[in-house]
Amino acid sequence: MSTTPEPEPTDPSARPTLCDGLRFAFGTLTVLPVRVTRWDREAARVGMLCAPVAGLVVGLVSAALGGLLLLLGAGPLLAAVASVAVPAVLTRGLHLDGLADTADGLGSGKPAEDALRIMKQSDIGPFGVIALVLVLLAQVAALAEAYGQSWALGALAAAVSATAARLALTLAARGGVPAARPEGLGAAVAGVVPVRRALLVAGLVLCAAAGTAALLGPYDMGRTVVAVVLACGAAESLLRHCTRRFGGVSGDVFGGLAETAATAALVVFTLG
Repeated sequence: MSTTPEPEPTDPSARPTLCDGLRFAFGTLTVLPVRVTRWDREAARVGMLCAPVAGLVVGLVSAALGGLLLLLGAGPLLAAVASVAVPAVLTRGLHLDGLADTADGLGSGKPAEDALRIMKQSDIGPFGVIALVLVLLAQVAALAEAYGQSWALGALAAAVSATAARLALTLAARGGVPAARPEGLGAAVAGVVPVRRALLVAGLVLCAAAGTAALLGPYDMGRTVVAVVLACGAAESLLRHCTRRFGGVSGDVFGGLAETAATAALVVFTLG
């Protein structure tokens, strides 16, 4: 997840608007020049419900760059590399950094307090390097295969994977999931989303993705549904493991969840 932005002064007693939530989502989950107008748990609740919208924008930019390169005569591999680079650039690599830190914390085998301390260090350990290499290779390979089949399938995979990655964050911010630390962005959003609303957003994302994929045919519609479901399932498995190991979630864990979900979704688009 992104670094904590500087909010504008606001009345904390006022209910956050949808605009407040969108600003929170784009301001914390991307590097797009959006000024966060509120920084409190009420705004965080609306913001995390809007997280898939930020993911969709990132995914569309990713798909657009990949499609442009194909139009200019580039091969599927180069288009895939460019598409994978876009989410990294639009988050300053913070989700990838979170993935690496989470892998180092889990791989250390240390108690929760020591593992969290390892995750806060600025360097990346061997487990983090391995996780980054494998995840990036998997994402590029999956997108290259999708672009190789058709530009439309590659664009769909890029957009759906980025959206599913942020949907995983909405689900991870649901009530009942504690924060691993008392400070940081993870603590600011942990448990802010009511479970029913998180599930409602998941259903809306699933329906929207399926409806869009239906334009390519029933098989791709089914594959898209499976991609979103398995992406959230993979992120949920990691979330539960991290909650057991660390006692809750942190900003690094959120980054790891996003990259895990994106990778799982992309792999599904290569099946069959």
